[in-house]
Amino acid sequence: MKYSPEVRVVGFRTLLLCLVSTLLLSSCSLFQSVSKGSAPNKLSIGTGQTHLLGHFESKPRFSWKIDEDSTAKQQSAYQIQVSDNQKNIAQANLWDSGKINSNKNSWVDYNGRPLSSRQVVFWRVRIWDEHNQVSEWSKQQRFELGLLSNQDWQASWIGHPATRLSKNPSQSLLATPQYLRRTFIATDKPIKARLYVTAKGLFKAYVNGQEVAPNDVMTPGWTPYQKRIETLTYDVTKMLASGGNVIAAKVASGWYSGRVYKFTEKEFLKPSRFLAQLEIEYANGSKQLIATDQDWKASISGPIEFASIYDGERYNQNLEDKSWHKQGFSAENWDGVVSEALDHNIELSPKQHAPIRIVESLQAAQIVSNQNGTVIFDFGQNMVGVPKIRVPVVANQQLRMRFAEALHKGEFYTDNYRSAESTNYYHPKQSGYIEYQPSFTYHGYRYVELTGYDKKIKPDLSWVTALVQHSDVEITANFTSSAPKLNKLAENIVWGLRSNFYDIPLDCPQRDERLGWTGDAQVFVTPSMYMADVYGFWSAWLKSIREEQGEDGKIPLYIPFVEWINFASSGWGDASTIIPWELYMVTGDQSILADNYQMMKGWVNYHQKKSKNNISNMMTFGDWLQPYPVLIKEGDKGNRGNTDFSLIGTAYYARSLELTLKAAKVLNYSHDVAQLMTRYNDVKKSFLSHFFDQNLNLKQGIATQTTYLLGLAYNLFPDDKIALAEDKLVKLIEEADDHLRTGFLGTPLLASVLQKAGRSDLVYDLIFKETYPSWFYSINNGATTTWERWNSYSIEDGFNPEGMNSLNHYAYGSISRWFYEGMLGIKPITPGFSHFEVAPQFNLKLSSASGSLATPNGEINVSWKVAGKKLELKVVVPKNTRANIVLPELKNNVLILNGEKGMGTELVNLKAGEYVISATLFHIE
Repeated sequence: MKYSPEVRVVGFRTLLLCLVSTLLLSSCSLFQSVSKGSAPNKLSIGTGQTHLLGHFESKPRFSWKIDEDSTAKQQSAYQIQVSDNQKNIAQANLWDSGKINSNKNSWVDYNGRPLSSRQVVFWRVRIWDEHNQVSEWSKQQRFELGLLSNQDWQASWIGHPATRLSKNPSQSLLATPQYLRRTFIATDKPIKARLYVTAKGLFKAYVNGQEVAPNDVMTPGWTPYQKRIETLTYDVTKMLASGGNVIAAKVASGWYSGRVYKFTEKEFLKPSRFLAQLEIEYANGSKQLIATDQDWKASISGPIEFASIYDGERYNQNLEDKSWHKQGFSAENWDGVVSEALDHNIELSPKQHAPIRIVESLQAAQIVSNQNGTVIFDFGQNMVGVPKIRVPVVANQQLRMRFAEALHKGEFYTDNYRSAESTNYYHPKQSGYIEYQPSFTYHGYRYVELTGYDKKIKPDLSWVTALVQHSDVEITANFTSSAPKLNKLAENIVWGLRSNFYDIPLDCPQRDERLGWTGDAQVFVTPSMYMADVYGFWSAWLKSIREEQGEDGKIPLYIPFVEWINFASSGWGDASTIIPWELYMVTGDQSILADNYQMMKGWVNYHQKKSKNNISNMMTFGDWLQPYPVLIKEGDKGNRGNTDFSLIGTAYYARSLELTLKAAKVLNYSHDVAQLMTRYNDVKKSFLSHFFDQNLNLKQGIATQTTYLLGLAYNLFPDDKIALAEDKLVKLIEEADDHLRTGFLGTPLLASVLQKAGRSDLVYDLIFKETYPSWFYSINNGATTTWERWNSYSIEDGFNPEGMNSLNHYAYGSISRWFYEGMLGIKPITPGFSHFEVAPQFNLKLSSASGSLATPNGEINVSWKVAGKKLELKVVVPKNTRANIVLPELKNNVLILNGEKGMGTELVNLKAGEYVISATLFHIE
């Protein structure tokens, strides 16, 4: 075959470019066809990070999506190029994957030259479609690594000398924030400057009087400080000037030396410390390092006289000097710092997920009371954060700020905060308007009470603004329906998520607890993934669980662990197996299993140690806060419910074995599979024979809804007994007047078990109940978040008299999983939703429902309307995925698909695209 000169030139240039790019790349072709449409987009690294300064992975993972406007529907191959040179990325001097025949577009492991701390990396990707046509290259994404090891640090921990433990500092002294500063000369205007920073405690950093990250709060966050402290990286290039500069910080104790519960004697026993390293580069190639060391100055005479997570702040305007962090301030009266070397047993590592930030501000909705110099503002929403105030004050007359979740019969109520004072005080130097927002505390609240303001001035709604704070995760939840109360429930659940995703997954954000309870977390992990981009958040917390696991496999009740309750609990410690598996099913990322597999094995071995003849005797909190418990012994409040504790422990033992077995299969750990399979089958047999007779009646104890939910949800009944177990469950619900009787462990299992039993109608009945116990009961009583107890509060009676009573818990928000898996019908067939099912559950209580679920390949969108028995269903299948649409029985077994007549109710292996279905339902409940 002969070619024209033009073709020969094009071919030669193409070949030359390919040879320069890589050595004989398999992707290189003289006449490579290019697909129409856009290049891959939405590039990310790690667990989905797009904020790319100070990244934590030395071996990053790459993800991307097929552009929605591209003609490509499926990916058949990809090529990744990675370089340290933006202009010559085609040289791919760090890594070129070559053409990889795979549809994988998420969590692709880097396999190139080793990366190091501070390294700036550029990468791009292109894909081949289902016709083997190659796309254009994506836009380049840039990321920069943080300081990856302790050896990268030349700084020392510093603090005020009075806080040295050898001087026996008082608790009040250690509760006082420290102010730190240092001046230095920059020889020229920097071209690049990075501040690497952290604290034992909490910090706010400043450069030349500017706050480095004004929206970041409570940094660096909460980890097992005895094992690991997270660091942050900030670009401060534009904050520096040629000549004199000031770097400064204020530091407080935070979680580092805070208490839990009411143990005030256990807090403020360790001093907070600050660590920073400012690295500057100049145009002439020279570098400068400013680190925390003996050259810094310190003071404990600043305006914040006290700071506590649980008890609030005290601010004294008399001690205020607004120039303390600027040039020109005289620090002659400040002290030299105490300097302490790094402990190399404590890992310093870049933060793995976005910090807590101020994400929104809310204006007060109304003033609900104004009497005798006390005014109460209502924001109309229970939330977490701090107030920003602009209030008229009188010189030396203390202003007090208190917080409440609800009013108790019209009165301001803080008893449910227990020993947490959650109160801020401001001591004004002079009369007039003052502005203030706390720095080192946070509050869970809807109402703010002010006393001590200038009573001559009438209170105004503008006095208080609520600054909403939570870990800066993208909220993707958009479920909506034709039922207003259902929509309100969905909204409340999202606010519960926002309020309690506060660097770790809290149980509650307001009282003297605020801990990372594992039981609450394991029931909420999947619904949270459906509603928000929280993979990085959960992945980081799992690392903390691994660090806190005992040598015997024990998992503490809450993570990070602080001394309070020392036993392990079934249903709680099982978070160590449930969360990794659930994250894998949602994301398809095998690394989450690989990272946590040894922890999973350790936990099932701990289960074994706490069992005899495969029957668990592990301590448990039971089906926590089951409504209407039968009180068996005097003094029992019934908080742990009536489901047999040993049955719960054995069911979770089996569940954790099953998930660890599944993980072993995915990871190809064949040496573990046989052993785990044997143990799993043995525990299943023991569960059935020990607790039930031939008719599935309990041999002893009280039969509860959760009794049968656990067995059905965790596949512990043999196939020939499943219908019988389902029948017993339904009868128990009917005996409760079609109400639930489940607590923290049983409630998350209700919807999926009943749907599998063909009783989605009963799920709708339970959700739409108006009376206690039900979700709508809380809405009828003014809830704006989800509650800890089914009867935490009523408009008529106020707060439940029990001392443990939060109006902002997310555990019962687990029902939102069924909004997506049931009402919309979206479930993964393969991990990561590369193949998924859409089987909406229709009911007369709803005439419409819609929403989307974000997956690694894009959004799955489902919306439906039913008028009479006429159904209109729309499904958007993302690119690089396949879908099965499953419908109930249709009248005449005929449907219209995208305008054309079809047959049947099951549509299988549908490719990417939009599908519009019209049909007549044979029956609807």
